[in-house]
Amino acid sequence: PLATVGYVIGLCRLLSRELSPFTENNHETSSMVAVQGVKMSDVTMTNGETSVDPEITREEAEEEMIDEQSEELADAKKEQGNALYKEKKYTEALACYSEAINICPDCAAYYGNRAAAYIMLHKYKDGLADAQYALQLDTGFVKGYLREGKCHLALGSPVAALRSYRHALEIEPNNTIAQKESTIASQVQEHIAKAEANFEKRDYRTAIFYLDRCIEHCCAAMNFKVQKAEALALMGRYQEAQELANDILQREGMNADALYVKGMCLYYQDNTEKAFQHFQGVLKRAPDHHKAKDIYRRAKALAAKKEEGNTAFREGKYQNAYSLYSEALSIDPNNKSTNSKLFCNRATVCSKLGKLEEAIQDCSRALELDDTYLKAYMRRAKCYTDTELYDEAVRDYEKIYKMSKTIENKQLLQNAKIELKKSKRKDYYKILGVHKSASEDEIKRAYKKRALIHHPDRHSNDTQDKQKEEEKKFKELGEAYSILSDAKKKARYDNGQDLDEAEGFGGFDNVDPNQIFQAFFGGGGANMGGFSFGGHPGAGAHFSHSSHSHGGYPGFSFQFG
Repeated sequence: PLATVGYVIGLCRLLSRELSPFTENNHETSSMVAVQGVKMSDVTMTNGETSVDPEITREEAEEEMIDEQSEELADAKKEQGNALYKEKKYTEALACYSEAINICPDCAAYYGNRAAAYIMLHKYKDGLADAQYALQLDTGFVKGYLREGKCHLALGSPVAALRSYRHALEIEPNNTIAQKESTIASQVQEHIAKAEANFEKRDYRTAIFYLDRCIEHCCAAMNFKVQKAEALALMGRYQEAQELANDILQREGMNADALYVKGMCLYYQDNTEKAFQHFQGVLKRAPDHHKAKDIYRRAKALAAKKEEGNTAFREGKYQNAYSLYSEALSIDPNNKSTNSKLFCNRATVCSKLGKLEEAIQDCSRALELDDTYLKAYMRRAKCYTDTELYDEAVRDYEKIYKMSKTIENKQLLQNAKIELKKSKRKDYYKILGVHKSASEDEIKRAYKKRALIHHPDRHSNDTQDKQKEEEKKFKELGEAYSILSDAKKKARYDNGQDLDEAEGFGGFDNVDPNQIFQAFFGGGGANMGGFSFGGHPGAGAHFSHSSHSHGGYPGFSFQFG
């Protein structure tokens, strides 16, 4: 082996170079020294006696020679590691530096080089340990401070990194690397403060922006990644949050914060049972994890209160169910999935209580939290229909059919479109002041009452605008009665079908309101069965078939006494 050969050669050279010749009287001593290989000083004679002063022993000489040879071998290993490092073969370089350290464990440069290799392999904790040990061996080792700072920053400690760079700059004030890295560390410090401030304000999008800047320079800092995962979960981006948490757990299997984030995602996706298992796992690993404690408590309270509300609803206790759902909604504002269901449940209760406008509002809130919630669209569309907001109802049913193209949903959409079409026409029921379920007699009575109120002759002394208004109403009454009193036309009207010319309906022009009025109250001179509209006692309403009327229709006049 190289070390053995070098050792023998070095020992021989040392003996031949440093042993001095002795006097003839000391041949025996000289021979002994030569055999023992001891380095001797010059011999001096005093009073005829010979004095020998040995400087080192054989063991010391051997140790000295081994040290020299070890340093040469360690240096060779270091050079070999440097060559591999330049070739970006960091794992092989790391092995060479480790061999050099094993040979010479007190050399700061070897630890510094191995720290650099660890950094390139993203093993920042190991790199930090080597850099710090190098600085213990040599407090003036500038590269040691630079590498220490690099590791501190990568691990998410900009304050410690700045301290390392300050030490480097105290030794070398113009060191550009230390200056540049100090600037980066200061920026990271600012990013951390802004991320925390925005997280507190619930501005998670901005918080993530600053956390990404931190992660860019602190690639081994798991705390920033955990915080980002938590922010993603709070924004409802559960898949991204879970992927990031899983990545952390692959690197650090016992990371309680990452497990907490996974539990959050499950909880916010309404997977309560698995969420509880994760929270229990977190508290088993970290009993004082206050976030896990808090969310676990709220999750249990929310599940219990929701079930209480469901039970009250099933029992028909709608007011009680309304109160319980409202209480549940105040427990955890961050749980969008469960709160969306709670709003929809409360909307159902409101519809049962006849609070349709409030039901619509609750459905809208449910959809703000979850815009894919089909049940909330269905409930709101029904409430829109019941409140005759047909445009809104059609829009909701269109979304419903797009989300779920079933025969039932298609029929609901068609029905809503019919109702919308019907709403665009005149509402004859409203004109007569009757409900859609009114009987034939109710329709007749309604016409009689309103026709007498709006007949033009009754308003002959009003302003011209008022006369026109009443004339229009009178004509609409006749039109409404002509449709609703005819069973066939009424059926077509109720079904939203067109009332065409073939059915004897083509608009106002084909409806003579005077003829309808005459059919009820009789022709000229008739007393209308005792109807009286003022004037002297016994005065009645009279009809005359003249070519000019008093503000009425051609050929017909209704005169009030």
